[in-house]
Amino acid sequence: MDHRETTQSNYGRFSAWYILIICSLLYMVNYIDRQVLSITVVHIQEELGLSDTLIGIIQTVFFMSMAVFAFPAAYLADRWSRPKCVAIMAVLWSLFTFITGLGRSFLGILLPRALVGVGEAGFTSGGIPLIASAFPEKARGLAMGIFNMAIPIGSAIGMLLGGVIASTWTWRAAFFIFAIPGVVLGGLALLMKDFSKPDEMEKNEDDISFFQAAISLYRIPTLRWLYLGFAMQNITLFSFLTWTPAYVMRAHNVDATAAGMKIGLIAMMAVLGSILGGIAADAWQKRNKRGRMLTAFWGLAAASVLLVLSLMMELSGIGFVLGLIYGASSVIPLPAITAVTQDVAPSHLKSVSWGMNAFCCYVLGGAWAPMIVGGISDVLGGGASGLKIALLFSTLGGFLGAVCYWISSKTYHDDLQRAAKE
Repeated sequence: MDHRETTQSNYGRFSAWYILIICSLLYMVNYIDRQVLSITVVHIQEELGLSDTLIGIIQTVFFMSMAVFAFPAAYLADRWSRPKCVAIMAVLWSLFTFITGLGRSFLGILLPRALVGVGEAGFTSGGIPLIASAFPEKARGLAMGIFNMAIPIGSAIGMLLGGVIASTWTWRAAFFIFAIPGVVLGGLALLMKDFSKPDEMEKNEDDISFFQAAISLYRIPTLRWLYLGFAMQNITLFSFLTWTPAYVMRAHNVDATAAGMKIGLIAMMAVLGSILGGIAADAWQKRNKRGRMLTAFWGLAAASVLLVLSLMMELSGIGFVLGLIYGASSVIPLPAITAVTQDVAPSHLKSVSWGMNAFCCYVLGGAWAPMIVGGISDVLGGGASGLKIALLFSTLGGFLGAVCYWISSKTYHDDLQRAAKE
């Protein structure tokens, strides 16, 4: 087996940075397309008469479609071509983002939105292993930090521009416009260099079945608790991204542009958090054998406390300042989590490792969160008050996720050494 993937890069500098830039831009477009529904919710509800529960179902089906296809797509990426998988997925999700803008009913939004999720399912499974292999292990946290900057930037652009476009023209125009960049970047993704191919794997590894791959990953204690922690973390994060624009519009009686500006600023703070998270994870890891996972634990615990306080203050005044700090701290765990899924996974299962993380993220927590929050809001009478209580309920996921990361940190060093010897 080629051990270079875990210790040093076998890429040239240009190829490595080309991969990082293209994957980061696609990840940004990915999150633009995710957030455009959140910021246009009120407009869609006004035109199509959909309740909070139905909007929550649309978001949950979207995330569940990502869950169902994330692991198979990762399995395919490990055995075919990661650049081609990334390119195909980008064009697919962009096409159905455009079609979502044509929706005239609940099903007219639900079905194309589910297919957007199918397209987005395989992107990170191909992109993250490409980045992990392009940069040496000592710089992997920083590379993942740069990659994860795309989440807040994409979320902010989706909310800011989505709100402006929906207020200026129609909510449909936002979906049409945001469909374009993914097609262009999908073409450029075909020029990325791939690393190990199936013919470089030992035959017994190449023949490993889909279920054997899953079992192999769950036998690694660090990954088992990391997957669960990431699922819990995203109960809170997906609820925040899906419902806080609508909450701000209801609580402060503002339009989509103003709500998009407020939540967009919080999302932009995550750019700082992503870089700090990557630097902190690499620096702490040099001094402590559990450094990366401890970075994830403390980052998520602090973010959960900050979100509770900011929601209690209705994201206004000091509450908004705390919301900005939450925006930065909410993504501090991500570079460490992304890197660890690659650090401790066998070479032939790196794409599958991230695919499993994405699968667990949606099935065990994140996918259900928008529907549950919407349902709780409707049961409590809807409006700002009902939605605020539902969002506070979702913060339990963050605290549970932090506990899982703490448990995962106890076995991280041993699993890292084991992976390096394989």
